[in-house]
Amino acid sequence: MKEISLKETVLISGFGGQGVMLAGRLICRAGMDEDKFVTFFPSYGAEMRGGTANCQVIISDEPIGSPVVDTPDFLICFNKPSFIKFSENTADDSSIIINSDLYQPENSGNYDLYKVPANNIAEECGNLLAMNSAMAGAFASLSNMITLDTLKGALPVILTKRKEKYWSLNIKAAEKGFDYISSL
Repeated sequence: MKEISLKETVLISGFGGQGVMLAGRLICRAGMDEDKFVTFFPSYGAEMRGGTANCQVIISDEPIGSPVVDTPDFLICFNKPSFIKFSENTADDSSIIINSDLYQPENSGNYDLYKVPANNIAEECGNLLAMNSAMAGAFASLSNMITLDTLKGALPVILTKRKEKYWSLNIKAAEKGFDYISSL
């Protein structure tokens, strides 16, 4: 009997400076550490900090033909403009994770909506910049491809030794984001 292969497509979006790319790289690294095939496809607006930024991530049991995500299984929105721009393009029965500290949408589509108070979680951990780790932790809670442990293990690799002072607070934020979704 043939084993069923798994594939998850993810679109992460927000303003430049919110850590969209770091969250995408973190999820990709966790996928690699789970021995999966991964792609990471970043897209920046004309402005950097404050402009739009998004990245597309694919995690799969099998080789990936294209890094482009047209209809994501998971949409991770760091802000309201991201939700407005991308929520209509999600796959049927997809999951949307929204930073509910910046926007509280109503669920009006064919998707599961998860409102995560990511700014609040990050501030409780000691730094608002850890919001992206809280959102990545929330994704890990819903994902069939990565675990919280591999996500936490990927943080020191992505943040590098130069940013070692941020490791523990980002790990804590990822744990709290994971636990928040798990408690729903």
